[in-house]
Amino acid sequence: MRCEVVAVGTELLLGQIVDTNSSWIGEQLALAGIDCLRHTAVGDNPDRIRAALQESLDRSDAVIVTGGLGPTQDDITRDVIAEVMGVEMIRDPNLVEVISSKFKGRGRPMPENNLRQADLPEGATPIKEMPGTAPGLICPVGKKVIYAVPGVPLEMRQMIEGSIIPDLVSRSGEKSVIRSRVLRTWGQSESGLAEMLAEEIKRLDEVEGTTLAFLASGMEGLKVRITAKAPTEQDAEAALDTEESQVRTIIGPLVFGIDDENMETVVLEELVSQGLTLATAESMTGGLIATRLTEVPGSSRAFLGSVVSYANSVKQEILNVPEGPVISEQAVLSMAIGVCEVLGADVSVAVTGVAGPDSQEGQEPGVVWIGTCVDGEAKAVEVRFPYNRTMARQLTVITALDILRRRLLERALKN
Repeated sequence: MRCEVVAVGTELLLGQIVDTNSSWIGEQLALAGIDCLRHTAVGDNPDRIRAALQESLDRSDAVIVTGGLGPTQDDITRDVIAEVMGVEMIRDPNLVEVISSKFKGRGRPMPENNLRQADLPEGATPIKEMPGTAPGLICPVGKKVIYAVPGVPLEMRQMIEGSIIPDLVSRSGEKSVIRSRVLRTWGQSESGLAEMLAEEIKRLDEVEGTTLAFLASGMEGLKVRITAKAPTEQDAEAALDTEESQVRTIIGPLVFGIDDENMETVVLEELVSQGLTLATAESMTGGLIATRLTEVPGSSRAFLGSVVSYANSVKQEILNVPEGPVISEQAVLSMAIGVCEVLGADVSVAVTGVAGPDSQEGQEPGVVWIGTCVDGEAKAVEVRFPYNRTMARQLTVITALDILRRRLLERALKN
């Protein structure tokens, strides 16, 4: 089964919006074993949308088109799909009722324009998931199919996961079960991981059923995707378990989570499992570590609070950092110990450094000291992130949490 993605919206071409939808859809197709041949972006022009859809259908069995399903005059995706199908547009009374009820539920009158969203090409089927007012569509074109979904990521994702991927798998006629699992890693480059896993990848290439692939995730690390193809779901899951164990044996603590697990969730779960409480002391990150931790529901089970010691006076007066350089090992060790004492925490993580763009204390931007205190023992690590201010701070946050994670794992092994 070959599939393509067409993203509609002039704002995509102008760079006003980054097309994260197509990359996410591509990932989901890969996880389902569906070949994605091409991503195309096209503006709100009927001739160019029509050409893009027809060209995609010439190459592929299915096309997923995102955007252009709203109620305004430039939302023309439905009309162009009808032209490609060679059918008229009809108004679906059931959709009229659903859209009207959504406005009624919000206590708002429905603008007349929203009735356009109840118009669909004759022969098209509305997708059952409809979190907003724009219905998704399954539109047959001969033996091929066009799926239309809104450009709003939340709405699009529900439709892709709930209806489109299952429909594509069904149309493909694939009898085998394909399952995937993603191992999330931090602390190694893509080329470094590839070298570490080279022999394992070579071994898998010589047998059928299981594959490894790398997925870059920006400042959230690298993903190692394991995909298994087997006669039954039970066999596929067993193959995933076996290969996950093998990968973990090779790359060890670089793996911090599975699938949608993020670093902060993993750290908090480890703290809870060991019955420990956490405090943070932040200078250059300005509370970003605490922010990520508190975005996790239930974080109060382990996280006590934070001291954002941005000014040197706060470091010295509250955290007992001695006078002298604050971008230093001594300063971050004092911060890690001090915040444990001030907030009564069992464990801490502390950060001080130079976010830039200017140097500080003779240190170049990107120089960072990260300290942790576990069971009263403080340790410090120097890292360097010679990037812009935003990247340096974000990379510092996840690195600091990863350093703490590893110390917690070491503690668990000792106990």
